[in-house]
Amino acid sequence: ELKRQLAGTLAGLAERAQVSSIHINFVGDSDAQVLHETAFLPRIGLQYHWKNNAYGSFNDFLDELSSRKRKAIKKERRAVAEQGLIIERLSGKTITEAHWDAMFAFYQDTGSRKWGRPYLNREFFRLLGERLKDRVLLVVAKRPHDDAVIAGALNLIGGDTLYGRYWGCAEDVAFLHFELCYHQAIEAAIERGLTRVEAGAQGEHKIARGYLPVFTRSAHFITDPGLREAVAGFCANERRAIEHECKVLMKESPYRQTSDAG
Repeated sequence: ELKRQLAGTLAGLAERAQVSSIHINFVGDSDAQVLHETAFLPRIGLQYHWKNNAYGSFNDFLDELSSRKRKAIKKERRAVAEQGLIIERLSGKTITEAHWDAMFAFYQDTGSRKWGRPYLNREFFRLLGERLKDRVLLVVAKRPHDDAVIAGALNLIGGDTLYGRYWGCAEDVAFLHFELCYHQAIEAAIERGLTRVEAGAQGEHKIARGYLPVFTRSAHFITDPGLREAVAGFCANERRAIEHECKVLMKESPYRQTSDAG
């Protein structure tokens, strides 16, 4: 009942303040239902998550995959290992300003090429390291006998989840992206007893590495009746398309049919 009152208050606030809309992202199933009952339009999206099925090691996870997918991941990891790189998982005091310099450079480079306009500055990374250092997990790679980081992935550690965020590199090394962002994240989650790794949206290549598509939910209050009707129609059509896409993607699951990992 309290949630319904809060949702109703938000809707009323939007109308009194004469704003075009209110948007609530990443809501749970029960909250989504309450918001829908109080005139918020429901919307779904897709992300890719890895689920920790009480694994004791990375090999335990591999044992739940089909033989072909298991061999492919081993081949990827072997190819990276043969490069002789030093790969480290860093958190807390082991993260230095030099590491943040490297991650900021990676962020700018990746952002400029993919997003068009990086919006975080170097000070953000300093503050992140200062105030949330024990909640940060950096996975970095460097050449032997050289302290310069050639690639890195930034993760945030939640109560039961590892959240993958940014990745970048200064050298193009085959399969290094998969190693730092996906395989190392799984190993870290197993070691820390975390229940899942959220690798974010986009990238069907994540499925082959054990990250399956899951629905995310959001809710949207549109004040203008005409615009609301148009957005409602769009969300309904989009939902059908995403549900169909998820079914198609799940057919590519790397897990054996006897596994409940998906």
